[in-house]
Amino acid sequence: MKRWIEAIVFWGAFALLWEYGVAALGVRRYLLPPLSAVVLAGWDARDMVVSDTWVTLTEVLVGFVAAVAGGVLLGMLIHFSDFTRRTLYPFIAALQSMPKIALAPLMIVWFGYGFASKIAATFLFAFFPVVIATLGGLSGIAANLDEHFRALGASRWDTFWRLHVPAALPSFIDGIKISMPLAVIGAIVGEFIGSEEGLGHLITLATANAKTDLMFAAILVITVLATFLYWIVEVVSRLVWWRGKAV
Repeated sequence: MKRWIEAIVFWGAFALLWEYGVAALGVRRYLLPPLSAVVLAGWDARDMVVSDTWVTLTEVLVGFVAAVAGGVLLGMLIHFSDFTRRTLYPFIAALQSMPKIALAPLMIVWFGYGFASKIAATFLFAFFPVVIATLGGLSGIAANLDEHFRALGASRWDTFWRLHVPAALPSFIDGIKISMPLAVIGAIVGEFIGSEEGLGHLITLATANAKTDLMFAAILVITVLATFLYWIVEVVSRLVWWRGKAV
């Protein structure tokens, strides 16, 4: 209860500071409109905001699920295959070091301006943390534990399910927590590069029409969306962690 009260007080103070601080400091509205103007602009364009939010949410969820599935599989493949570790892992590490926003235009070239390019951009941003977290979790298992399971006559499946999965779970959970906000960023970047719908497109449209209040409204919606999705991942990861401990 105390945590909720502290959060409400903090964000309430932030909202008041934004609303009245703009006027007190004499900031021009086209630079930073007051919060009430931002909310009003979002309400006036609510049909567009809701429609674009659903588009972005769909892109984020599809890209995130694909990134988690692909990241886990690749992380396991690198861990259990010496050949893959020697060949594919350096390539993944090199690709991770590249500025992924620079690759976003290539998504448009390869997949066009439709849904696929946004999924590709989302996947690109969210994929690597899951790979690294999965690989780190699996690599952190003590060798003597593997030997202990083999000495007990456990099958490879039992060893994997009862040793590797619970041991790698904390690192994996951290990876998907990092990956979710990056998935939102990836979807927005993809929409910035080229799209006809989505919250990124709404920001671009508002900027082109000098509607700073609408632009801030879209940014607020993106922030709320990313926070909500992170909270969902947090809740689900806790449930998975509790069940993993019981395995």
